Amino acid sequence: MKLYWAPQTRSARALWMLEEAGINYELELIDIRAAERDDSDEFLEASPMGKVPALVDGAVTMAESAAICLYVADRYCQGTLAPALDDPARGKFLYWLLYTPAVIEPAMSEQFNQVEPAPQRSGWGSFDLMIRTLEDGIRDKEWILGDQFTAADVMLGSSAVFLRAFDMLPDSKLLSDYADRCLARPAYAKVMSMQTS
Repeated sequence: MKLYWAPQTRSARALWMLEEAGINYELELIDIRAAERDDSDEFLEASPMGKVPALVDGAVTMAESAAICLYVADRYCQGTLAPALDDPARGKFLYWLLYTPAVIEPAMSEQFNQVEPAPQRSGWGSFDLMIRTLEDGIRDKEWILGDQFTAADVMLGSSAVFLRAFDMLPDSKLLSDYADRCLARPAYAKVMSMQTS
């Protein structure tokens, strides 16, 4: 298995997922900030837009952090980092796994760029609704599905840490404590150490 990545990007989510899964993998650095790149055919097969992260696992090629997290969880960790396909918790797992790209990131972009929210036409509602929904989702739980850490926490936890790091997280003890629990995981700590080395 090979992960194409770059430090301080969404690649951290895929790295965190691979570390949580305990899978052997190799890394190939993509200099996403280079003015001119000569990307390999293998990388572009996995990521037609030339973005990271991208994964190659035998004949499987794919990009996008949420897709990679879901693939790794289902293929290698079903029942632990992902509920089984027939588990009633599967619906909530999928909802929260995709909450980052579908809701958090668009709401963050809207807030950062000072765009007036249009909750009636925007699938993510608004930044405030996004925060309230996430707080309600984690309330009275250690992880988003309860006691079991899953790939959904990789996505959501990385978002909570990111929001806090960029002073976008409102005064929310619930989400700040959740971010701290994620940061305390050995797999996450290892990934964070890789971002600056």
